[in-house]
Amino acid sequence: MLKKMGEAVARVARKVNETVESGSDTLDLAECKLVSFPIGIYKVLWNVSGQIHLITLANNELKSLTSKFMTTFSQLRELHLEGNFLHRLPSEVSALQHLKAIDLSRNQFQDFPEQLTTLPALETINLEENEIVDVPVEKLAAMPALRSINLRFNPLNAEVRVIAPPLIKFDMLMSPEGARAPLP
Repeated sequence: MLKKMGEAVARVARKVNETVESGSDTLDLAECKLVSFPIGIYKVLWNVSGQIHLITLANNELKSLTSKFMTTFSQLRELHLEGNFLHRLPSEVSALQHLKAIDLSRNQFQDFPEQLTTLPALETINLEENEIVDVPVEKLAAMPALRSINLRFNPLNAEVRVIAPPLIKFDMLMSPEGARAPLP
């Protein structure tokens, strides 16, 4: 058990060091068994956090993200958080004014994260395979850059299915009513 933990910590450290040393605009911590974003990474990335435009934290065990994460990486263009245990986003997600794409698929959202509707550059939202019933269609329709939202395999209410199509100018992907996600 300790050996596996040590290997996971070493993997995270190696990936963070690669980002710093190479001057990359990408931080990939996918599949690192993270339950939270490591506090020490903020210190290591302090000088380069403004140049990081893509963070991947996919397929970890994250239950939440902190406001510090959102404000530290405010220059993000893409954020990949699929395959975690997230059920909400901090209100500070509004600091991500340059964010173009967010992937929150395969998480535990029951409520649509409405803070996303305040992001002016956001083009793509992926919320596939969550537990979302209701969607703020009017707020989404008012988003200037939104091109696509994926809501497949969510138990959307009938009202959303009827009201959304005539109001929206972007692609809204929905599964047939009652459809279930395929088993992994």
